[in-house]
Amino acid sequence: MKHLLTLIVLAVVSTRAHADIFAVFREQDGSTNWQYIANTSASLLIITLLVVLVFLVRANRRAMRSNRALTEIKATLEDRVAERTANLRETADQLRKREAYIGSIVNSMPVMLVGINQSMQVTQWNKVAEETTGRPFTDVVGMNLWAAHPAITLTEEQVRSVLDSGETLKVKHTQRGQYSFDITLYRLEHDDDTGIVILISDITKQVNAENKVAERDKLSALGELASAMAYDISLPINTIFKRVSAARQQIETADLGPATPYLLQEVETVRQSAQQANAIARNLLELAGSHHNTRQMADAAAIMDRSIELASDLFTNSDGLAFRDIDIRRNYSAALPQISCIPSELEQVFTRLLRSAFYALQGSAVAPDNKPRISVEVGEFMDSLWIKVGHRGKCLNAEEQLDIFEPFFAISTSQTSFPVEHRLSYPYFIITEHHRGHMSVTSDEQLGTSFNIQLPLD
Repeated sequence: MKHLLTLIVLAVVSTRAHADIFAVFREQDGSTNWQYIANTSASLLIITLLVVLVFLVRANRRAMRSNRALTEIKATLEDRVAERTANLRETADQLRKREAYIGSIVNSMPVMLVGINQSMQVTQWNKVAEETTGRPFTDVVGMNLWAAHPAITLTEEQVRSVLDSGETLKVKHTQRGQYSFDITLYRLEHDDDTGIVILISDITKQVNAENKVAERDKLSALGELASAMAYDISLPINTIFKRVSAARQQIETADLGPATPYLLQEVETVRQSAQQANAIARNLLELAGSHHNTRQMADAAAIMDRSIELASDLFTNSDGLAFRDIDIRRNYSAALPQISCIPSELEQVFTRLLRSAFYALQGSAVAPDNKPRISVEVGEFMDSLWIKVGHRGKCLNAEEQLDIFEPFFAISTSQTSFPVEHRLSYPYFIITEHHRGHMSVTSDEQLGTSFNIQLPLD
C-alpha cells in the first residue's frame, strides 16, 4: 500500500506524467475510451479492496491475538485477585484471632491492667479493672486516668518520670490489716505513640499469709522464752514457799514475846508475794501455750470474770493498793450471744486492760473515804459485741493515747514516750489481727479513762 501511494504521488508530481496523465484513456481520435476507464477503475477498486482486506485480516488476527492475551491476562488477574483476597481474608482472620487471644489474655489476668497514652488518657482497661472500679471500658476510654479511677494511689509525677526515663517503677501500697497492693509501671515504645502500662496486683492474701507465718514463728519463740522464764521463776518460788512455811512453824513454836505477831505478819507478806510470783509464772505458761489454741464459741462475760479473778492473784502490792481491794462494777447485758474467739487470748487482753487500770489507780491520788473503782461493761450493739473497761485513775495525755497501742521499737525512745511496761500493743494486735475487731482509748480528767473493744459477732 505504501509503494502504491508512492507511485501515485510520483505520477502526480511528475511534469510529464501530469501532462499526459489521461492519455491512456483516449482514443487515437482524441475521444474518451470509457470502457478502458471502467476496467481500470474496477481493477484499482478490486486491488484497493484486496489491500484493505489484507489489512483487515491482519488487523483481525492482531485483535484475536490481543483478545487471547487479554483473556489470559484477565484470567490470571482474576486468579491473582482471588488469591490475594483469600490471603487478605486469612490475614484478617489471623489478626482477629490474635487480637481476641491478646484480649483474652489481658482480661484473664488476675491483676488490674490499665493502659494510658502520653496525655494520661485511658487506652486499655481489663475485666479486673472493670470489677474493681465498677466502670466498663466503654465509659473510661479516652478519660484522664485520675478521672477514671480517682482512688488510684499514683501521682502524675510518678507517671511522668516513667514516661521520661523509660525505667520500670514499682510501688507498694499497704493499709495495715486491710489491703496490700503491688503497683508496677513500665513504658511501651511505639513508632506513633508512647504509652504506659499499669499493673495493680492485690497481694493482700499473700501478705497476710506471710504475716501469719512470721507471727507464728515469733509467738513460738515468745512461748519458748515464756516457758523457760516460768520454769526459772518457779524454782526460787518453791524454795521461798518451803522456807516461809518452815519459818512460820518455828515462829509459832518459839516464844518471841511481842515480836511474834509482827514476824508472822512479815512471813505472811512474803508468802503472799511468793504466791503472786507463782501466779505470774502460771500466767506465763498459759501465755506460752495460747498460740496453739483454736477459735471456738465462748461467752465474753465469763472470760472477763476469769480475767478479774486472775488479776486479783497477779496484781497485789503489799505496800500499797491490792487489786482485790478495788471495787469492780460489772454491767453485763442480759442474754449476750457467744462470739467466735480464742478464749485464752481474750483473757490475756482483758487481764492487761485490768492491769493498766490497776496501775493507773495506784498512781493517782484517791481520797481515803473513796474506794478505787473499775467499771466493766459488756453489751451488744448492732452486729458487734462491745467491751468497756473504765477507771478514774491517772489519765493519759494526748501523746500517751497515741503511743499506748504502738510497739516500743516502732516509735521514739525518748524519755517522754509511753513506758514500755505499760504499753498495750500486743492486746491491740490480738483484737485487730486475730479477732478482726477494733480497740481504742479515751482519757479525760473529768470523765476518766475508758478502753473500748468492738468484736464482730459473725
